[in-house]
Amino acid sequence: MSERKVLNKYYPPDFDPSKIPKLKLPKDRQYVVRLMAPFNMRCKTCGEYIYKGKKFNARKETVQNELYMGLPIFRFYIKCTRCLAEITFKTDPENTDYAMEHGATRNFQAEKLIEEEEKRIQQEREEEELNNPMKVLENRTRDSKMEMEVLENLQELKELNQRQALVDFEGMIGQYREMERRERERQKEEDERETKEMLDRALVKRLRDSDSDSEEESCSSTQSKTSSTDKPTDILTTDKSTAAPGATAGGVKRAKTESWERSVGTLSGRGALGSLVVRKKPAATAASSKPSEGAEPVTPTSHTDSKGSGSDSGASRPIITQNGSSSLSLLGAYSDSDSNQSE
Repeated sequence: MSERKVLNKYYPPDFDPSKIPKLKLPKDRQYVVRLMAPFNMRCKTCGEYIYKGKKFNARKETVQNELYMGLPIFRFYIKCTRCLAEITFKTDPENTDYAMEHGATRNFQAEKLIEEEEKRIQQEREEEELNNPMKVLENRTRDSKMEMEVLENLQELKELNQRQALVDFEGMIGQYREMERRERERQKEEDERETKEMLDRALVKRLRDSDSDSEEESCSSTQSKTSSTDKPTDILTTDKSTAAPGATAGGVKRAKTESWERSVGTLSGRGALGSLVVRKKPAATAASSKPSEGAEPVTPTSHTDSKGSGSDSGASRPIITQNGSSSLSLLGAYSDSDSNQSE
């Protein structure tokens, strides 16, 4: 089985390749190949468009008596996709392209035709110059003259444009500077507006914070006021007779008292009990400061309240004299005088 992989075959010593019989095949034989349309074309029979890249099962043959530098030229036969008319084209190795023969017309080849025409003219000119030296001189003179005319026309066009379009360089610079100034002003305005907006937002936030703080303080103060209750001794510092004129019978306006006054009461409150003070008579001023034995203390008349009598209100409150001493001090003075007399 190893002989299957041998690359060189065995040739006997008496091998003669000229004795091998050759097949006699026609030179214009055709082969069926699969190809794509090399260019856009249009059928002459039905007008169907065949686009580049469309696939066909074509027949291929070698063109007889046509060679390009020893290279054979091949011809291809295809059929129209609509009317089945035969279309032929062949290779063109000189231009590395394909050439249409018959059955259709090639589309989009105007540029190619122009190039071919220019190439043909150039080739004819070279052939003329090769055989006629005077023709070379004439062609060079004509080319130089044509070049000078082109340059003159170009210069005239430039001068015409310069006369019609007067460029004001100072004006252009001024416009550029004005544009820069406007741009700077616009940028400055934008910065100021942004700064103002930021300050407004900060101010609004500060006002909201202050409002919330004040609301919290007011709520806490009202809660503390409502939570605190009056003590029983606060009745000593109040007087119904000192009520405001606009107060109703059911509610009496009270003065604000301190915490230490609420606990012990005010014994020398001259402002609250000023209405109860009675001035001494002129005769009493000449007498001794100590009251005599058997004398009764002067009790001023008290104002009556709408809810109680005057005697009740006078009995429940200490009496302050003109010199500022309370009724309790007077009572102590009386007790001292009695004890001295008994002794």
